[in-house]
Amino acid sequence: MGQARIKGRTREERVATVLAVHHVKPLSQERFNAFVAWARSPIVAFVGKEVEYFSDLDERVLGVVVRDVTDGDFGYVILGRDEKQRFRAIETNASLTHGVARAALLARLKAHHNEGTVQFSQDDEDGDNAGIDLFTPSAPLGKLHPSFDHVRQSDHFLPARSIMTEMMRHVVDVDGNFVEQFQTAGFDARVWELYLYAALLELGLFVSKPEPAPDFLVSDGLAKVFIEAVTVNSSGGEPPLRPADLPIKRLPEEIHRLNQTKIPIKYGSALWSKLKRKKPYWTLPDVQGHPLVFAIADFHEKQSMLWTSSGLFNYLYGLSHDFRRDENGQLIISAEQFEVHEYEGKKIPSGFFFQPDAENISAVLFSATGTMSKFNRMGRLAGFGHADQRMLRIGYKHKHDDNAAFPEPFCIEIAPGEAHESWAEGLSMFHNPRALHPVDPRMFPGVAHHFFENGKIVSILPEFHPYSSTTFNLLPDRGQAVNTHAG
Repeated sequence: MGQARIKGRTREERVATVLAVHHVKPLSQERFNAFVAWARSPIVAFVGKEVEYFSDLDERVLGVVVRDVTDGDFGYVILGRDEKQRFRAIETNASLTHGVARAALLARLKAHHNEGTVQFSQDDEDGDNAGIDLFTPSAPLGKLHPSFDHVRQSDHFLPARSIMTEMMRHVVDVDGNFVEQFQTAGFDARVWELYLYAALLELGLFVSKPEPAPDFLVSDGLAKVFIEAVTVNSSGGEPPLRPADLPIKRLPEEIHRLNQTKIPIKYGSALWSKLKRKKPYWTLPDVQGHPLVFAIADFHEKQSMLWTSSGLFNYLYGLSHDFRRDENGQLIISAEQFEVHEYEGKKIPSGFFFQPDAENISAVLFSATGTMSKFNRMGRLAGFGHADQRMLRIGYKHKHDDNAAFPEPFCIEIAPGEAHESWAEGLSMFHNPRALHPVDPRMFPGVAHHFFENGKIVSILPEFHPYSSTTFNLLPDRGQAVNTHAG
């Protein structure tokens, strides 16, 4: 009779009944990734395709149905937390049909649920140094960076704290000072590094920390690329930016002028210091003969990343683009060359890629969205945060129209199960035309690639490529004000 009643219901009701019987719930890909993306090997994509995600009701064990890419058979993987609270594989099965694999997975998740085990030791936890507690203050409260102090306490940033906590269970503090810098003077730089780590993993690359430098070694199994993270910061002697600081209001004419004068100097100072390092990165034994990339982000002013990207473009290639329309309304683009950038008595040569020694830098990687707002959105899409929390992302994206002179606006509500966002979204790689060891753009799919050809910039852009955005973060039932952050 029980089976007859189940069969007589709608499909949605039958599925809900089966899941309830097994004490199991479905997981979104975003939530599953929030738990396991940090441990998944890039090799997995060549072996199997993940099809469905489940967990027990308490999310103590997770399960994924996998389709073998070679023979089309199905199997499953079950993951549980080890002694360091990292989700890792504890059980697998293969060579099944889709239906049998799903049924077997649900049965095994039910068994684990009934057993009540919360920790699955892998007998190797004592031998590694992974696991970092980011949010318990390790410095006196008076020395904490204002932005860190805000993020660690604010209800608005619970999604970011949750996904970063899962992420940091897998990270090794090679230098021994990551937490101290994240919580104090190096907050922005460390956020940028963590963003890069997440984006590079998502791109399907093997990611490691080379000794002694630079920050990342990534590989697709064949080629290697070394990446050093760089940030543009406020000038020396200025107090750290505070969450309550208001962004400076600037007119379009002023932004245009600053992106030809002050902003290239800001980017130039950061990149030049890396280029002229006492022991150049490209002379390190492991780096020699491989592409070297500088990955840069701008944190020098409150919400400066919303408007300074063209200043980087101007500085790297020594030119900017202007436009006009002919009598038929067609877009005509022209390039303006720069020899120098000058601002308030300071002057630097333009064209970073054309400077001595810059041929050792294969490309510059950039994003205006590698901020805490990115972590907050990704955490919210994974289901972290308060149930009544709402986020609205407003910004500008590339318009795929050869006759378009400006980007087009977008507005997305960051709602779990309704919106989608990737870590790598918004990344741009500017390739050096003089590089001794060019980067193969196929290693970085889904990233915008820019090349200098015949005195002009040629770009290959993803379908959705945001240039900048602001996230409005609201907790309406708590009477808390809207929290807004760039990125």
